[in-house]
Amino acid sequence: MSTAPLLEVADLRTHYGRIQALHGVSLSVPKGSLVALVGANGAGKTTLLRTLSGVHRASGGNIIFDGVDITRAPADQRVRSGISQVPEGRQVFGPMSVEDNLRLGAYTRPVAEAEQSLERIYKMFPPLEARRRQPAGTLSGGQQQMLAIGRALMSQPRLLLLDEPSMGLAPQLVSEIFAAIVALAHGGMTMLLVEQNAHAALTVADYGYVLEIGKTVMSGPGRELLRDERIKQAYLGM
Repeated sequence: MSTAPLLEVADLRTHYGRIQALHGVSLSVPKGSLVALVGANGAGKTTLLRTLSGVHRASGGNIIFDGVDITRAPADQRVRSGISQVPEGRQVFGPMSVEDNLRLGAYTRPVAEAEQSLERIYKMFPPLEARRRQPAGTLSGGQQQMLAIGRALMSQPRLLLLDEPSMGLAPQLVSEIFAAIVALAHGGMTMLLVEQNAHAALTVADYGYVLEIGKTVMSGPGRELLRDERIKQAYLGM
């Protein structure tokens, strides 16, 4: 894993009208690392990812991606530069087939590259290949999460933003999804993982940040944060 940052966020602020959701968030994601962002509901985790991907506009601070300031860049430009997001709640296109959902993720890529990506996704998630012609809305929750991750990977991103991938899944399926995330990390994918399941996220993360009421209040290596008594009491029920 490189120590050079692929993503740097400095004093990032975001508003919803007059309500300030992010109050000066700063963090760094080194190339090839898996960084986790944990916190309670309402802490601003999803808002942060939406601001990083360009879905929501920052009202202050800076977002630097691979040395380039993208704070004001539109969302489609960020996708083309190599940022892809797996949204909270999966948000697959239910009436469309599994394969058509995947192909939508590769709209910025040449056809030949999209075909190669498709085969890689099917090898990573065999249940998707078996259901490639099936409407995405008929998949189980775990399969839909696989599809959402696969769709984001179709653009061959350099940075993958994952928003609550364990939401609404049974424990066994959570284990499968996190196994896929770990496999991506071992393959060199740079990831920022937002997750309410602090134990699962910090167990696999190289580094972690704790977000409270729109501010980063703690940070450190994932395993060290797991041993911190404040984290245990606040997020792990220990």
